[in-house]
Amino acid sequence: MKPFTLRRKFDRLNALLALALCTLVSPSAWAQNKPIRLIVPYAAGGPIDVTARALAERVKDTLGPVIIDNKPGAGGNLGADLVAKAAPDGLTIGIAATATHAINPWLFAKMPYDAARDFAPITQMLRVPNVLVMNADTAQRLNIQTLADLVRYAKAHPGQLNFASGGNGSAGHLAGEMFKRAAGIFAVHIPYNGGNPAQLALLSAQVDFNFDNLATAAPNIKSGKLKALAVTTSQRSSALPDIPAMSETLKGFEIDTWWGLVAPAGTPREVVERLNKAFTMALQAPETRTRFGALMAEPVATTPEQFADFMKKELNRYEAVVKASGAKVD
Repeated sequence: MKPFTLRRKFDRLNALLALALCTLVSPSAWAQNKPIRLIVPYAAGGPIDVTARALAERVKDTLGPVIIDNKPGAGGNLGADLVAKAAPDGLTIGIAATATHAINPWLFAKMPYDAARDFAPITQMLRVPNVLVMNADTAQRLNIQTLADLVRYAKAHPGQLNFASGGNGSAGHLAGEMFKRAAGIFAVHIPYNGGNPAQLALLSAQVDFNFDNLATAAPNIKSGKLKALAVTTSQRSSALPDIPAMSETLKGFEIDTWWGLVAPAGTPREVVERLNKAFTMALQAPETRTRFGALMAEPVATTPEQFADFMKKELNRYEAVVKASGAKVD
């Protein structure tokens, strides 16, 4: 056989092999060379958005550019639904939060996605304690210095206390309903159109207490405008260790705010693992812990399986809480 003919056959064979390899490689393998879209189902500037942007910056060396896309609306459902319906190629991921993946499925009469089946968990990101706070002047006037004092006063004056929240079915509302059930008391719920109006109502003594995000409440606690009675996590927060945990008075009480990263269901396992490795390394970096500590947030790096199990438990737990509250969004 002539050398020229033999070379042509080798060239043809190499071309066929290259074509076969291109056919066998999954589309997700090319995701490394394209920017990743991280959908945040809330407005820019909030704690979830801030932490998502911080992590996006830290993983750019391993994953390439991660572009934050804020898609607020319908209590987070709009953005979560965009993630659920995206192509499962690793190019679109999103934030899963307490509201979108534990509360809303029981709160909304119609959901555009299935929180349990339409997502591939990547890792939990953070947990943030909530805190039971009173207007400081109100607490002094009623001689309430501890959670036990508040429970005693509420039992002695049924229906005379009220609490604010950012709206029916919000985390603050549900925490209040859990507190009422655990303590065996009654207090009137007053919903506001968002967390900021609820906080302003408390600061102006229009309401008696509320459950707020620790990061939001901390400046007013430190300035003495608010009296912190207890954090809602099972243990005290390292950010404000002098504030007792509610479980110290009401055994077993625990509720906090959390969020993490998910991809659309069907995303290849190797893609999920690659994303998990990059984001968990970012969460465990000392710089991340310092930065998130300023937000009173605790980084939580998990495996995909651990985050899946956690979200399943949270979804089941909030079913009873939401139904007991009577909150519903049609």
